[in-house]
Amino acid sequence: MAKSILGVHHVTAVNKNRFKGTHLRSQKLDSSAVHLWAVLLAGGDGVRLRDLTRRTAGHSRPKQFCRIIGEQSLFRETRTRLDPLFIRDRLVFVFSRAHERYYDDGLTDAGDSCFIEQPLNRGTGIAIILALIRILQRDKNALAAFFPCDHFYADHGSFRLTIRSAVECAEHNPESIILVGADPEYPETDYGWIEPGVAVSNTIGAPLSRVARFWEKTSLQQARALLRRGCLWNTFVTVGLATTLFEMLCSQVPEAVLALSRPITDNTLNVAYASLDTVDFSRDVLANLPHKFSVLRDRTSGWADLGSPTRVLDTLSRNGIQPGWAGKGDRVFDHQKAQKQNGLRD
Repeated sequence: MAKSILGVHHVTAVNKNRFKGTHLRSQKLDSSAVHLWAVLLAGGDGVRLRDLTRRTAGHSRPKQFCRIIGEQSLFRETRTRLDPLFIRDRLVFVFSRAHERYYDDGLTDAGDSCFIEQPLNRGTGIAIILALIRILQRDKNALAAFFPCDHFYADHGSFRLTIRSAVECAEHNPESIILVGADPEYPETDYGWIEPGVAVSNTIGAPLSRVARFWEKTSLQQARALLRRGCLWNTFVTVGLATTLFEMLCSQVPEAVLALSRPITDNTLNVAYASLDTVDFSRDVLANLPHKFSVLRDRTSGWADLGSPTRVLDTLSRNGIQPGWAGKGDRVFDHQKAQKQNGLRD
């Protein structure tokens, strides 16, 4: 596998014979799509879901490379959702080197996409910095959209409409970064919450508001109050001008940006990562700059973050899904009971 600076690989350099005969179907995209990039964040370790992934895969592996909901891994399902929206060579995959044996199969039809292999998992903030550096090296006018690969959407068509709206919002508000916020169904304490502020626009099919505040690690009492106030679940889907987001990261974690911005080889990248502190995008960037962000309300896609076994089983129950790994004798988690326990039904 040929390598270059920043641990970046072109997928076409991976045993090119494997891609002979690959058909890259035409894609219907807007005229601005040449500058539209998608970053799939797939470098997490999924520690909290390991008991469940052992059951689904027969051994321990990161959740994004497991077939938890359907016939494809969560990583492949993310690619499937995004495929109609982005040009194939504007896709960037961010992995961790320790997971190489799991993600290789998901790249056999990736065409001219590129991927970044991190020596270590240093958090979402570091992964985003590295992806932005790679994108800006190729396209100074890039508009970048970031997608975690451990999420579920009940309605892919609604999801795509929301992303198109988010892109349009980002194009009309280049000084702001757009976050997608899902309508909450109960007072979840594990999710991050977004408190919407002043309305910006409601002309593209979904309300766009400035962010008043981010809430993390809420108590049940706080989550109940946020639910009553019309706050939103933070899906972490982030869309904006690459230079705008990069400047935000420079202002909040300058040492990390500097360490990763120097011209480096794979070996020096290893050294840089060994000395890097973990950067959590929500904690270290979002929480400090709410005025720089806007939130687009997603009412209909049926979003869920598959971060824990309880939430996975809850999502299966809500959507009437019986995965192949669940035996006939298994009882799918009762989401109404979970909602009552979480305080929605008293």
